[in-house]
Amino acid sequence: MSSAARKRRALRSAFPVLEQPLQPIHQHVYESNLRNSIACHKKYVELSEKVRIGGGENAITRHTQRNRKLLVRDRLRLLLDDEDFLELSPLAGLGLPYGDIPSAGCLTGIGRINGLWCVFIANDATVKGGTAYPITVKKQLRAQEVAIQNRLPCVYLVDSGGAFLPLQSEIFPDKNQGGRTFYNEAIMSAMKIPQVSVVCGSCTAGGAYIPTMAEEAVMVHRIGTIFLGGPPLVKAATGEEVTPEDLGGARLHAEVSGCVDHFAWEEKEAYECTRNIISTLNFQLPEEEEEDEVETKKRKAEEEPLHSLEELPGLAPRSYNYSLDVKMVVSRLTDGSRFQEFKARYGTTLITGFAKIHGHLMGIVANNGELSYEAALKGSHFVQLCDQRDVPLLFLQNTSPTAAPTLSTAQAEVNSNRLKAQGSMMSAVACASVPKITVVIGGCHGADSYAMCGRAFDPNFLFLWPNARVSMVAPGHCGSLLPSDSEQEEEKNKKQEDDLNRRLTKESSAFFSSGRLWDDGVILPQDTRKVLRDCLDIIKQQQYQLSTDKLKTTLLRV
Repeated sequence: MSSAARKRRALRSAFPVLEQPLQPIHQHVYESNLRNSIACHKKYVELSEKVRIGGGENAITRHTQRNRKLLVRDRLRLLLDDEDFLELSPLAGLGLPYGDIPSAGCLTGIGRINGLWCVFIANDATVKGGTAYPITVKKQLRAQEVAIQNRLPCVYLVDSGGAFLPLQSEIFPDKNQGGRTFYNEAIMSAMKIPQVSVVCGSCTAGGAYIPTMAEEAVMVHRIGTIFLGGPPLVKAATGEEVTPEDLGGARLHAEVSGCVDHFAWEEKEAYECTRNIISTLNFQLPEEEEEDEVETKKRKAEEEPLHSLEELPGLAPRSYNYSLDVKMVVSRLTDGSRFQEFKARYGTTLITGFAKIHGHLMGIVANNGELSYEAALKGSHFVQLCDQRDVPLLFLQNTSPTAAPTLSTAQAEVNSNRLKAQGSMMSAVACASVPKITVVIGGCHGADSYAMCGRAFDPNFLFLWPNARVSMVAPGHCGSLLPSDSEQEEEKNKKQEDDLNRRLTKESSAFFSSGRLWDDGVILPQDTRKVLRDCLDIIKQQQYQLSTDKLKTTLLRV
């Protein structure tokens, strides 16, 4: 990229300021929402602490003292520039039918190495000895998907004991299960997305293919091993006793098999080597000019929202009926609380417009009521407009709790028109080629959530606030979906409705959703602006990679 291109400035903007202070009339709803947010925050902290300790104190002691290995977060401290990384789905693996698997047994996220944003996939061997469960595979595949979608280099820190055999039917056979990891590695290599693997523990069975399919591999002496079957399997098959080091240690693979490219005596050396490998990648990041630093800091200070981010927990609706004007949320996320609204007087239950977040121009689409016929047409128009101008989209999702009932012929006509308009908006969202980020600030229910770029519509990132609800219908609203043919069945239907509502209350929780990897993580409302900044910086980085057009065959080892 030329020097002139790097210094190119965006067009100046003077968007109107959104004056959305808290009013006395909002106080009751705000305080109720705040109480709910405090309770959700307490749950969030509790689960985060559970995840932080991984497999527990005994497993940590065994990992660090007997096996003489670093903990996964200590490894990341040595690998990354700093600890300010974007962790993906940290609560994945909690509350599953086969038990709690903290962080799904691996940490994934995006952090800077030598100033370059890279995806990392790091096994946590304190959790079930590094064994891969179905949720582990799903989390790894999602991290690779993020790397592919945003063209990010990928670093694997491999310390895996292979698949959990009792659940092999959910890990091995299907398209988006274990084998997809290796397929993705090949595809990423062909797309010229760099991949580096660090073998800092066991690479047994399927895990052995991860370092051998990466473009460069580093292996740590004594603690790193690569083999399809370990010493117990060799003894059972041949009667021969062999040590892990002789069977598949770092010396063997660096000097004999050639499966790895770099030998490291200790873990610290391995991560220094990995940082050096990343520095050879074909990226040209923009230079920082010292003379502009003071001006930049001043500009950033001026661009903070006029209203406090700390007010956002009180704007996070405990239920749909406690939703305040979504412009109050927008004004606490955008630079200077400025927002250029699009079609302000039409389809007012959907807010659309342009704003800047940490200097990045974005198109914002936010629910402010039911997604009516007019609102869906407006949304479709705005999404296509942003796609035409290559402006990234931010969806703030808080959809209505249930579909509109059809109680008359007139209502049927209205609903039919709404259906067509929502289908048009879904098509616009699905076909838009610009980056899309979705934040569920309230409810994520029914078909409206698809039009607002739900998980099925492949946003680059999707996050939930702790108060969010994700379900087909909101708890307390399933009664309209149950038949009521006669008075005799009324009591039976009432019991069925109560059972469904109890189940919906449990299964629609943000933590239930995140435990199953239906999103990229639960984020606190007051952290939303920072997370959006990181996501936009990450998405923008791909323009700094040189020579990405020509596809090449995957790198094959001798």
